[in-house]
Amino acid sequence: MQGLTDKVVIITGASEGIGRALAKAMAPLGCKLVLTARNQARLDSLVQELAQMSHHTPLVISADISSPDSCQHIVDSAISHFGYLDIVVNNAGMTMWSRFDELEDLTILAKLMTVNYLGPAYLTHSALPHLKASQGQVVVVSSVAGLTGVPTRSGYSASKHAVMGFFDSLRIELADDNVAVTVICPDFVVSEIHKRALDGQGTPLGRSPMQESKIISAEQCAQMMLPAIAQRQRMMITSIRGRLGRWLRLLAPKLIDNIAKKAIAAGH
Repeated sequence: MQGLTDKVVIITGASEGIGRALAKAMAPLGCKLVLTARNQARLDSLVQELAQMSHHTPLVISADISSPDSCQHIVDSAISHFGYLDIVVNNAGMTMWSRFDELEDLTILAKLMTVNYLGPAYLTHSALPHLKASQGQVVVVSSVAGLTGVPTRSGYSASKHAVMGFFDSLRIELADDNVAVTVICPDFVVSEIHKRALDGQGTPLGRSPMQESKIISAEQCAQMMLPAIAQRQRMMITSIRGRLGRWLRLLAPKLIDNIAKKAIAAGH
């Protein structure tokens, strides 16, 4: 992981889950971190944890990535503080847990698309001039739900499909600038995102519907992400189920539908 030393890295959604775990995994490697999320208190507690792990003090920015102006502020602040930018990790996200025919608050669909797709697009757009200058890297945390359909997650899955299409297209556009685009597709991960999943009325569940003992931790996911980022890989899918499912969708689409249905019913 020596290639990550002294890299300036923006991580969105850094207050919890995968983003927090990734910050704690990258700090000991000598990364200069720019940590952003909406929860200032949780960001501050993360900085205290990182103080024992890193020689570099992270830059903390409380911001909402659904705003283009906020995204520009994040990038401007990173450049003002560190002078350059190498990697943007678009990790912040939200999800839902409702059948579409039971969805009463249709604004949930717009919220999911704004946070999961438009937010990463906004931040990446603001960062691109600096990433081109450093021949840097865009990382986006998508999902196996971006590779196939998932029941009760229709709006979430749609937003992650948009992420896949957008960043696959961007990769082609940036090839001549030597800016890498890495897409991470986690399977189920223990994270606050499940507790905050919106039900059909737009209310956070308040508890995780997952069997958390049977899915990987955010820390495990972060450790899997590190080599994919360091090696500037095109894509990394965290589970065997996800890797097989990508091909089964083409060869046996009904089978992968049934696998997705059973996975949601089992909660893992």
